[in-house]
Amino acid sequence: MVIHVKDDETDALVRRLAQERGIGITAAIKEAVQEALHADTVRANEQDDRPLEDRLKPLLDRLDRLPRTNFRADKKFFDELWGEGDG
Repeated sequence: MVIHVKDDETDALVRRLAQERGIGITAAIKEAVQEALHADTVRANEQDDRPLEDRLKPLLDRLDRLPRTNFRADKKFFDELWGEGDG
């Protein structure tokens, strides 16, 4: 299987990692990807001990800043959207 790196900076970084660790390029790529995936897993598994209300506050504040249109997306709206309206 072949991975072709078309970016010079990426190629240089992989070669540097391989050289610093004294391993081949394939092993350097494998280790880097394994470490990145592990870090993602650890980050995803970290628990946020704040109450739900505190965690949702940034989202709710953002929603509150959106303009209000007073538009009602009722059954008639969705029927028309799907071409099932009376018109």
